[in-house]
Amino acid sequence: MQTTIVKWGNSQGVRHPKFLLDSVNLRDGDIVEVIAENDSIIIRKPQDKRMHKTIQERFKDFGGAYGFGEIDWGKPVGKEIW
Repeated sequence: MQTTIVKWGNSQGVRHPKFLLDSVNLRDGDIVEVIAENDSIIIRKPQDKRMHKTIQERFKDFGGAYGFGEIDWGKPVGKEIW
């Protein structure tokens, strides 16, 4: 099946026919996961039903070193309160 990308406000969108959504058991208001991969856009049901990930989940694959400490941003240049 082919369809057209259409302007939708400041974005673009693709409308999916009801029979297609019914075939994968998706309904109006369902949360989906959208992934860009290998010149494709994949829309699927999320494996985790939660809308937001925890901080631990977001950084589980982070391989860099974590550095912490204070940062000197310099002297105030406007109406900042320090």
